[in-house]
Amino acid sequence: MRRFWISCIIAVLFPYIVTLAVSGGINGIRQGAGQNGILGGAEAGSGKTVYLEGRGSVDGEEYLVGVLARQMPADYEMEALKAQAIAARTFLYRQMGDRDEIRESELNLEGMGEEQMEKMWGSPRFLEYYEKVKGAVEQTKGQTMVYEGQWVEPMFHRASAGKTRDGDEGHPYLVSAESGEDVEMDGYLTITMWTAKEFAELIRQMPEGESVREDQIPDTIQVIERDSAGYVTQIQIGSHSFDGEAIKEALGLPSSAYTLEGYEDGVRAVCRGQGHGYGLSQYGAHVKAAGGMKAEEILAHYYKNIEIISGEE
Repeated sequence: MRRFWISCIIAVLFPYIVTLAVSGGINGIRQGAGQNGILGGAEAGSGKTVYLEGRGSVDGEEYLVGVLARQMPADYEMEALKAQAIAARTFLYRQMGDRDEIRESELNLEGMGEEQMEKMWGSPRFLEYYEKVKGAVEQTKGQTMVYEGQWVEPMFHRASAGKTRDGDEGHPYLVSAESGEDVEMDGYLTITMWTAKEFAELIRQMPEGESVREDQIPDTIQVIERDSAGYVTQIQIGSHSFDGEAIKEALGLPSSAYTLEGYEDGVRAVCRGQGHGYGLSQYGAHVKAAGGMKAEEILAHYYKNIEIISGEE
């Protein structure tokens, strides 16, 4: 349970903020832009309002255009973008609960403004990608995912290690799902190396790692447990057992589906996938969409026994 909740915390912060590594809010920078600087905006009228710090307010659907731009590459297939838009809206509604208004600072979520989108995509592709992302939001207007009448926690990641991970009893809709396409993604496999000294220093920065010595590396490194999807859940280094996700964070690895092995005079990590491995695999969604799957089918593959409902129903 402790390991899962560590992953849950990272899941909120990592995929929404860290993985895509672009910061900023919605702000007007273009003459003729719509409300709060969103070019044209999405069709408004969701009944949900997000208050931006010192920058007024924006309708929830309009806000999601900037969120989706941050979360998923705009060159991904349209049905994958639509699936991500539904996941993002579900997160927004879950955070809001019964409220119709919320401050952006409460969301652990940020939208992007036009300037940031144009910088990320480049001027030649800006309008094309903006219209595509806006279209994904508009075509899924009001749609969210629920499980037994409650909004799900819509975890997602860039690419799994080949299949996604099981959740705990509090997340019964997170059931391991095949996502073999993920191995085709550029950057799926990464290799990182450290000297024994460098590795030990990184582990000693952890609260429980003070006793790890350079002369114990790599001989005392041993994976104790992996989950059914291949992600490390417990690993021993020196005389101490560590959470696999915590070691992933300490070493700066893209995923906890890793192996650590002695290499030359130090340690080598071979890592598969990107992200925590729970819920929607974005790259898997992209490939499945290219193969003809619709957004609803993609979401049903990665989140089991969920319903997609519309706020307009």
